Amino acid sequence: MEALAELERVQTRILHRISDLELCHLPQHFTHSLSLSSSSSTPSATAGDASTTTEDRLSAILRTNAVHDFSFKRVPSDYYDWPLEARRDILVAASIHHLCKSIVMVNTQAPSDITDCSDPKNSKYYVVVVQYTARFNAETVKNFLYTLNNGKISKKKFNLRLAPEETSVKLTGYEHNGVTCIGMKTDIPVILDEAIVKLIPDFFWLGGGEIDLKLGIRTSEFIHLVKPFIINCSGA
Repeated sequence: MEALAELERVQTRILHRISDLELCHLPQHFTHSLSLSSSSSTPSATAGDASTTTEDRLSAILRTNAVHDFSFKRVPSDYYDWPLEARRDILVAASIHHLCKSIVMVNTQAPSDITDCSDPKNSKYYVVVVQYTARFNAETVKNFLYTLNNGKISKKKFNLRLAPEETSVKLTGYEHNGVTCIGMKTDIPVILDEAIVKLIPDFFWLGGGEIDLKLGIRTSEFIHLVKPFIINCSGA
């Protein structure tokens, strides 16, 4: 198994190295912003060092936490206008099912004294990571949280809905389409859809902290770092 994992890592690195060569053969629609697909990041001001990029900051967090198998990719500004197949190709992802997103959810029925994320089992907010090809199922999350609290909290007190954009930005520090679970302003509990864990190979893509920056990461290392709740919370 260890040899197989190493082989997958080598193959992934090779695929990323040839991706830029492949881009030159893509239709004009995909190549007009070719320079944006390089691994360099746009400077993002941070406390104490205005020259630190988002990629640098998140890479430091990942490496400090023993995450080694990850990759950043800059994509064109119209990336989200592309079909999933085109997004897969520019990221050299294994399939469209390996393209995922992080969404901030709010429990609209939480008691008035639940206002933050201090209790992961009964938080006001959660970040849910799901595939673009799947549909989030809030009912399964409600049932999970009810069970997680040993049935001591009524199911009526759990109702997860998409958090307002301004709330998401305030909690995570990231804009829409740039949200990632790494380096958030707030320690929000994370729910990872079980379908992502079952992906082969176990390397998926999600937001990288900026709208046009994507992060690919080994699933096992993501789980080790983020320590998410892993549940079946989506459908086709």
